Amino acid sequence: MSERVFLITGASSGIGAATARAAAAAGFRLALAARRADQLASLAAELGGPERVLTARCDVTSAADQEALVAATLAQFGQLDVVFANAGVGGSPGGFSGADPERWRTMLLTNVLGVGLTIRASMVALRASRGHVVLTGSVAGRRTLAGSMYSASKWAVTAIGYGLRDELRGSGVRVTLIEPGMVDTPFFDTAKPDALRPEDVARAVLYAVSQPAHVDVHELMVLPTPPMAN
Repeated sequence: MSERVFLITGASSGIGAATARAAAAAGFRLALAARRADQLASLAAELGGPERVLTARCDVTSAADQEALVAATLAQFGQLDVVFANAGVGGSPGGFSGADPERWRTMLLTNVLGVGLTIRASMVALRASRGHVVLTGSVAGRRTLAGSMYSASKWAVTAIGYGLRDELRGSGVRVTLIEPGMVDTPFFDTAKPDALRPEDVARAVLYAVSQPAHVDVHELMVLPTPPMAN
């Protein structure tokens, strides 16, 4: 088998872009998807150009976009080995009593339906390669956050990961949930100096996908070290 192929949604910035850089350094060929085509093009040029990197503008809530992404990846590279369902958006303040319900709709479609569509579009190819699915969950999908629909969306991603692992049992396809705490990314309007960096999460992703075939990393929760007490 030739060099492995790594597909990333939400690849234009933050965790997705950091993981693309780490995967390229590890020798993967890349299929990078996001809504911002200009940022993808810049990242692709940095990581080796069209021979090494396929880019596609993709709305993860569209089954047609996701199917086209996988088809283009297979047409260019002939295989698909790792799929990182990473695209996601945050919520809005106000809790269940006051948050913007249209923001909920966008978030749930992206964070939950989008993950499901990524899995559905890539599953035949991943079964063929005995590949690896990585899902961006969150510590918010393991702990209750008061009034947080975002947390609910990440609990759903946790459930998707568990259900997918059972569905794929015996296929050779591995499923890993990456569950970071707060990460300093464009997700937030202001800098978060005590948070994780995108590169910290990228290292966790590469750790999981670099294990030998008999090692199945189910979950990695990655949190920032608490600040030193004065």
